[in-house]
Amino acid sequence: VQVVESGGGSVQPGGSLRLSCAASGIIFADNAIAWYHQAPGKQRELVAVIISSGRKKYADSVKGRFTISRDNAKSTVYLQMNSLKPEDTAVYYCNVGGRYFNERYDHDFGSWGQGTQVTVSS
Repeated sequence: VQVVESGGGSVQPGGSLRLSCAASGIIFADNAIAWYHQAPGKQRELVAVIISSGRKKYADSVKGRFTISRDNAKSTVYLQMNSLKPEDTAVYYCNVGGRYFNERYDHDFGSWGQGTQVTVSS
């Protein structure tokens, strides 16, 4: 499985970015996919997950600001990030193929991309 993230960059507070996660070597439509972020000196944290049915779950810190979506025809998942805050600054990683059970996503069964940097600063 290959996973490639793109779309990161530097924006001012209140700005927007759209991240993309393209995967190959997997039956994309059958799999749950999640976005995580990791700020310097902190643990990697779940941001959003979308399962094969299209159901979505978000971290409380991004609800109402971020939207996860998927295009199975393109084997790509997107993370639309609006109203960005300095605390959103982190490396954003995509995990493809983890297990979603009991409202929890287990990334141990999935594959990671290399990450894309998002910096929110004035």
